[in-house]
Amino acid sequence: MDAVRVAWLREVLAGTEWLGATRRFAGVLRGSVVSHGGGLLLVGTPEYEPWHLAAHLVDEAAWSGTPELAPTLVRHDARPSDPAHLAVGLGRLEAARRGETLLVVAPEEPVPLLGRVHEARRAGATVLALGSGGGELAAMAHETLAVPEGAELDLDTVQHLVSAAAGENALPDGRGRGRFRDRLSRLTERLTAPPPPRW
Repeated sequence: MDAVRVAWLREVLAGTEWLGATRRFAGVLRGSVVSHGGGLLLVGTPEYEPWHLAAHLVDEAAWSGTPELAPTLVRHDARPSDPAHLAVGLGRLEAARRGETLLVVAPEEPVPLLGRVHEARRAGATVLALGSGGGELAAMAHETLAVPEGAELDLDTVQHLVSAAAGENALPDGRGRGRFRDRLSRLTERLTAPPPPRW
């Protein structure tokens, strides 16, 4: 473990609203998928696929006993020859309906993606956005966590916080609060380790 990275992360989190903001956003995410029970769709942009977040949400779903947190990763360049969990294409967004939750991770806002997100919302899906903030995506989302350029934390780090908080929020009252802060060391290990293989 990189002790300097641990110290840096604790200092950054202690001096900002990131802990509270990510916990609130993760709480909305968890509440949406648990109360609606329709499943979680996760999509990025053609240049930025959040497969790493997908893998961590799968882990958190298993750890917290909340299978609803395990997302369906929707990919821009999915091919029928891909493994089943990587072969879901953008057509899945067109099939999104009331009760489903769409989590969009987008450092930028490509117009074709915005159109599909808008249609999913019109069909009744709950839309959550994690990205630069502002813009059309934030306007159509039910909940947004903005990670503007130049923020203390980058989008990748915030995704780790969100996935960890989503799992912690699934625990009975009182059990999650202390554990979220205690898990910063394990989170730092994740951040400094090589990325996991694409599952």
